[in-house]
Parts: sequence; structure tokens; C-alpha cells
Amino acid sequence: MSVITSKSEAFLKAYLNNASPTGFEAPGQQLWLEYIKPFIDEWQLDNYGTVYGVINPGQDYKVVIEGHADEISWFVHHISDDGFINVIRNGGSDHMIAPSKRVNIHTKKGIVRGVFGWPAIHTRHGEDAKLAPKISNIFIDVGAENKEEVLEMGIHVGCVITYEDEMEILNDRYYVGRALDNRMGGFCIAEVARLIKENNVKLPYSLYVVNSVQEEVGLRGAEMITQTIKPDVAIVTDVTHDTHTPLVSSKKLGDVKSGKGPSVTYAPAVHNKLLNLIIETAEAKEIPIQREAASRRTGTDTDAFAYSNGGVPSALISLPLRYMHTTVEMSHKDDVDAVIRLIYEVLQRIEKNHNFKYF
Repeated sequence: MSVITSKSEAFLKAYLNNASPTGFEAPGQQLWLEYIKPFIDEWQLDNYGTVYGVINPGQDYKVVIEGHADEISWFVHHISDDGFINVIRNGGSDHMIAPSKRVNIHTKKGIVRGVFGWPAIHTRHGEDAKLAPKISNIFIDVGAENKEEVLEMGIHVGCVITYEDEMEILNDRYYVGRALDNRMGGFCIAEVARLIKENNVKLPYSLYVVNSVQEEVGLRGAEMITQTIKPDVAIVTDVTHDTHTPLVSSKKLGDVKSGKGPSVTYAPAVHNKLLNLIIETAEAKEIPIQREAASRRTGTDTDAFAYSNGGVPSALISLPLRYMHTTVEMSHKDDVDAVIRLIYEVLQRIEKNHNFKYF
């Protein structure tokens, strides 16, 4: 039976549908905080918007479970005299999917609607038939006559732009939408906090439930918050690629498939003793897992925690995801459930002053 409740799923839908682009995560963080408040003892907010709740505060030994709150987006970069808008990335936005997408431009006056335009197929002949989306040629049309009208709408260089797509459940099996990377991680750690509260689990340490900002531009929120908390252990959850869809090579990217459980990663930043504890817990509790290896870096907040404060034993638990950095990201409901259960069970196996030194 899934640990996810109907109330949890309602929160997830509201959380995913809310826009929280990198650097502008506050609305999503407020939603997340209000949801977890009943399950934590206290909470804190740092200067750049990372939020964390604490369970059993005041203990010398500190354990972090973490996800990141931000989603990829665009910035207004240039407004032409004819009223068309050119953009630059805010995070790893994919220019290939932009044409024909509807967008929300966030201004002080409110949301301005627009579309990524693209020349009709009938107009592309000869050399123009090779036309492909690039950062330099994609553009947004807000229906304005000229630049002055765009400015009157409240749009200016630096306004952030998000896609409008919202969450749905496909075939009663997959969560689908934008920003599953990685607000699904924030959802999972919130659900762990709920289970700890509802099951009256007594932890022998302080647990920090951390929802970091600015991961999509270089792990910045995690870099900041780990210096504040100074944890003894960190378990990070993020997404990884489902490599069993067309046009993706499992030989190149690793053999991970949706519905087969979360993936654990072998990497220099991943502490072997903590990883072994996670694997042993999964086996003992019959939680399916998959394995992958990362050369040099995991590319996730795991790196920021691991290499901070003289070295923090850290591990990564990843949710298989289809079509990452698009508006139709897909995660299997069973995998989400397994991520929650695995973190919840691992936390109960970490002892006060747990010794993770190799010898």
C-alpha cells in the first residue's frame, strides 16, 4: 500500500502547479513550509530563500534530508522595436522544446501571457528548411504592436518567464508535468517528515528537512545552507534519467527504468558507508533499488554537502524521470512511494553520533 495519501497528492498538485523559478522560489517555499509545519518542531529561512524544518532540535548530531525547490525558466533578455522578446536561460532550459509553448511572464503588475512563436512549415523552403530552434532565434510574442506597448505591460529585461503546463496523472501510473525536477524531492522529504510525526518515531538526533534554492544554476542554495547547518550526515534526493525511452542510450547514461525503484549512485562524493547503509536498508525492507555510477561529480546538491565543512558523509537517492527539463516530465508513482519509504527507513537506522569513518 502506498504511503502517499489523497491529502498528500492534493498538496503535490498545488506545489507542482505553482511557479518557482530559480531565484524566485518564495511562493513555492511558502506552500511547502505550510504543508510541513504540522510535522516539524521549528523552521528557519535563510537570506536567499532556502527553507528547512527541524525535528527534535537541539541535539549535537545533525542529519539532513534534502531536495531542491527551483525550476528552470527564462529571462527576458531583449525587446525588439516590433515588440518581440528574446530570452536567455535561467537554469538548464531546453530551447528545442520552446516553439509553440505558452508562457507566463512574471511582472510587478502580474502575469502577462505570451507564446514562443515559430515560422510556419509553409514558409521554410530551401536553406530555411534547415531552420532549428536556437537560443539566438527563439522569441516570445505577447501580441504587442511595438516595444513601448510591451514596456507598458510591465515587461522589462530581467522579468522571469515560466511555462504554464500543470500536473496530471497519466494512466493512474505516472505523475506528469513541469518542475518534477526537483520539487518531487521536496515532496518526498515532506512526506518523510509526515510519516515520522504520524508514526511517533523518536530520532536520537536532530533531523533537518531542507528544501534548497538555486540548484539549477550550480547547487548554490545547498552550498549556503550546509555552512549554516553544519550537518554530520546528508541524504540528498534528486531525479535521474529513465534511459528506457526512445532515443536514449542506457549504455551511455546508465541502466535506469521507471517503475523499478529509486536509483542509488556510486561517486566520489557519495560516502561508501552511508551508501551501504541505504542499500542494506532497501534489501531488509524489500524496497526495490537501481544502481548507477557518476564520473567525478553527481551534478546534484550531494556534491555541495559532501565537500563542505571538512567533509560531510553524503549520499544520493534519485527518482527515475522521463523527459527531464521539459514540460512533460514523468515519474512513476511507485518510485515516488519507494523514495519516501527508503529515506524514512534509513533515518531510523542512523544512530546518535553514528560513526561513518572508514577505519
